[in-house]
Parts: sequence; structure tokens; C-alpha cells
Amino acid sequence: MGTYNHLWSIAKKNAAAVLLGITISDRYVNLVSVTGESMHPTFTAANSAFRGDVVVAEKSCLQKYKFSHGDVVVFKCPSNHKEMFVKRLIALPGEWIQLPGSPEIIKIPEGHCWVEGDNAARSWDSRAFGPIPLGLINGRVTHIIWPPSKIGRVERKMPEGRISPV
Repeated sequence: MGTYNHLWSIAKKNAAAVLLGITISDRYVNLVSVTGESMHPTFTAANSAFRGDVVVAEKSCLQKYKFSHGDVVVFKCPSNHKEMFVKRLIALPGEWIQLPGSPEIIKIPEGHCWVEGDNAARSWDSRAFGPIPLGLINGRVTHIIWPPSKIGRVERKMPEGRISPV
């Protein structure tokens, strides 16, 4: 009977840990493994979780859509909601943005934002699919936690001359 009680105790502790982990992941923070080359050199991607960067995405910014220019965000792909992207937020709702390499200026609709990868040559982003709904954003990347040599905060960076005062 002692073995049964011991196993039951371990099972309860593990179940509690799993529920706590799910709650934290769902409400507060999420760990994201960066894939693809679109955010190079900010993030290094690889084909396995422990070769590329692993980042922390906090979710408190979602409550009132508290975002700033240059934030790195995690969002669902507009055309395939099972796929997650990591890109830099360039323009917010109601702002005018000049498209890269073009004289064209567009207004970002309310409830939307403009996102781009840091590596323009390797990024599929708002330049291809347009502004994304704010509701697709799952969090703001705040820290790199893997590999140990890159542990630290993620900087907000903004390409110059992109937001137009029109």
C-alpha cells in the first residue's frame, strides 16, 4: 500500500505542476523557439529547438493592446492560424507608413498593425500580406533565454523614416 500512496503523491504533484504551467503559458508568458531567418541578426534560427534562439513572450501587453514601435511580437500567420511568426512591429493603428523601396504611403487601419522581419530579404511579413489584425498577436518578445551566450533583453529598434506624419 505504501508504493501506491507514494505513486499517487507523485501523480498529484505532477498534475498540479502541469496545470500551473498551462495557466502561466496561457495567461502570462510563453516560450517560443525562433525558426526561419527573417529576424536575423536579432535572432538566430535553426532546425532544432536547442540550436536556435528561445525567447520569452509576455502577454500582459494584450489586455489593452499596449505596443510600441520597434517591439518584437509573436502572432498567428494571417493565412494559416496554426503557424506562428516573430516579427518587429513597425506601425500602429491609424498611422501612415511608407512602403520600403517605394514612394507609396498607406494608412494602417484601426485594429491593425504593420510588422516586418529584420532581415527583409528573407522575411514574409506585412510587405507581402499587408497590415495584420491586432487580435492575431499572442505576445511581445522581451528576452532571449537560449542560448546562454545571448541571454538578455530584446531591444526595441525602429527603421528610420518609415512613419509618415501625413
